[in-house]
Amino acid sequence: MTARTSIETVESTVREVSGWLACAAQVVAPPVLRIALAVPFFKSGLTKWDGFLSLSPAATFLFEEEFKLHIFGQAYDFPQPTAFAYLDSIAEIVLPVLLVIGFATRFSALALLVMTGVIQLVVPEGWANFHLPWAGLALAIIALGPGALSLDRLLERWPRSWEEGGT
Repeated sequence: MTARTSIETVESTVREVSGWLACAAQVVAPPVLRIALAVPFFKSGLTKWDGFLSLSPAATFLFEEEFKLHIFGQAYDFPQPTAFAYLDSIAEIVLPVLLVIGFATRFSALALLVMTGVIQLVVPEGWANFHLPWAGLALAIIALGPGALSLDRLLERWPRSWEEGGT
């Protein structure tokens, strides 16, 4: 075996392993990204409910008294804090569930990206440890899509015979 043959064998093996890794990552990465983004929002959402459709007083208090929008060096109250508390609390439960099952995946990720932007306005010092990684996860999900292990993909492949009126 010559040196050239050995190098070609190593190159071929590296390409083969690299191709296998890429295929495996295309299957595994999207659900992992979806779960990684869903977990912090879902955990936050759970703290805002006292029971089924019963928003905790603490959630409303946060939007009325604690949370302020920091824009151009000024702090502003949330308009309609009760409505925002409900909207946020519902979104923090529903959107992560949609992400995990991979349904309306890109739209759910976009909504969480917008929420992350609003959270950045409320807690500006959290950008490096929380908001930037969340934004990165959301953008990756939007770019890559739901992946093979998702309800979106299953529905995409669902037989369209019923639309065509039968067979």
